[in-house]
Amino acid sequence: MSGEDVTASTLSRDQDMKEAEVPAASKKAAADIAKLEQDIESAKSLAKTGKLQDSLEALLNLEKQSRLAEDVPCTTRCCLAVVDVSFESGDWKLLNENILLLSKRRAQLKQPVQAFVRQAMTYLGKSPDAEVKTELIKTLQAVTEGKIYVEIERARLTRQLAQMQEQDGKISEAADTLQEIAVETYGAMAKTEKIAFILEQVRLCLDRGDFIRAQILAKKVSPRAFRERPGAKGQAAGEVGIEGTTIEHPIEGTPSLEELKLIYYRCFIRYHSHHNNYLEICRCYRAIYETDSIAADAQKWQPVLKRICWYVVLASSNSEQITLLETTAADKRLEELPLYKELLQTFTTKEIVWWKTLEEKLSAEVAAETEVFSGEEGATRKADFRQRVIEHNLLVVAKYYNHITFARLCELLDLSREEAEKHLSKMVTDKAVHARVDRPAGIVRFAARRQPDAVLNEWAGRIGKLLEVVDRTCQQIQKESMVHKVPIGIQA
Repeated sequence: MSGEDVTASTLSRDQDMKEAEVPAASKKAAADIAKLEQDIESAKSLAKTGKLQDSLEALLNLEKQSRLAEDVPCTTRCCLAVVDVSFESGDWKLLNENILLLSKRRAQLKQPVQAFVRQAMTYLGKSPDAEVKTELIKTLQAVTEGKIYVEIERARLTRQLAQMQEQDGKISEAADTLQEIAVETYGAMAKTEKIAFILEQVRLCLDRGDFIRAQILAKKVSPRAFRERPGAKGQAAGEVGIEGTTIEHPIEGTPSLEELKLIYYRCFIRYHSHHNNYLEICRCYRAIYETDSIAADAQKWQPVLKRICWYVVLASSNSEQITLLETTAADKRLEELPLYKELLQTFTTKEIVWWKTLEEKLSAEVAAETEVFSGEEGATRKADFRQRVIEHNLLVVAKYYNHITFARLCELLDLSREEAEKHLSKMVTDKAVHARVDRPAGIVRFAARRQPDAVLNEWAGRIGKLLEVVDRTCQQIQKESMVHKVPIGIQA
């Protein structure tokens, strides 16, 4: 037999031995786990007979052996058994002590910690009272503090604690508790759960009147996050995120992406309502109006479209408001709301609006729209609505008149002289219209006084255009003269 044949046979034999060792190792591991399960059951049986301390000591010894051997499955089973026996004993103080003990044991492995923390979280719903539940939550928070591999569990625990504080009427304390967690940095948390957590932070800040912090927190969520992107990685549970971590399944009860979008814009409506920013409120309602679930149901989109109409009319007149007003007026669904279509046409048409007639026509709708015109804010918005009508009438007058007597202006606006002067002065100050009042003569001039350099520039421009026309005319005359061979200046 040659040397090559001996080497080949030796390699083949070694390979067969290695293949035989693999199933042998797996059988040994299965046997070890089976033996461990028997030992755990034996230790649990001691607790059932009243020997609780002996049972816990036996389980802790088993946990120590598995932990020092760096056996993750066995250590996890032992830790879960310790927590389970402590819970079944009914001694919640003992449960908290053993959870802290397991987390502080030397060279404790990550997987067992994550496992018994999740196991302990299932006991929260079985706690006898709020005090015991709070104590268990704080114990688990202490265990999970500073550990990235249980950051999601810590966030969920903190949210439960904030909900309990809110139920007790401690809104400010609940908001402070929830703000301790920055879930936007959690790579393994599902997208929907992350957004829901941030929106909960925003809501609590709004509830306690902290509008500045609410705006800062709301900016952590981009409106683009609510767009479904098919094929995008890291968006669904079980997929791998950008950081290389596996996306966890969201907690039960987490709203869908579309529901979160509605919550997001309703939070912003509350924020902008505090500042009476009607244009931004209108934009938020338009985003809600364009949502699929709202657009598909007439009972849902009609109230939203009505509010869009009201807020776009209430907004101060500028280029953005005019664009949004025209876009809303072009919506075909307004055919089903003829009164609101007429309302928008009133403000898109350059005609004088008589306030008493408009108020009488819309009084029933104003009374029915409680979300817009109710409470203290409602009184302010009714006054702002009349202000918008006056501003519209002033813009119409400025469009058709270069100058007008004050008496005639008051007649067109249906206002007293003092009110008309006040509103005109405000629009001039806001640079919405240019006007000069000659009080002795009682005349209002809307045409802006032109500067001499502007007049001269305009005259120079017109002279330039005139010379261009003369030059082109001369060229055409010369062309015809050459074609017909008629010398210029010679009479026929």
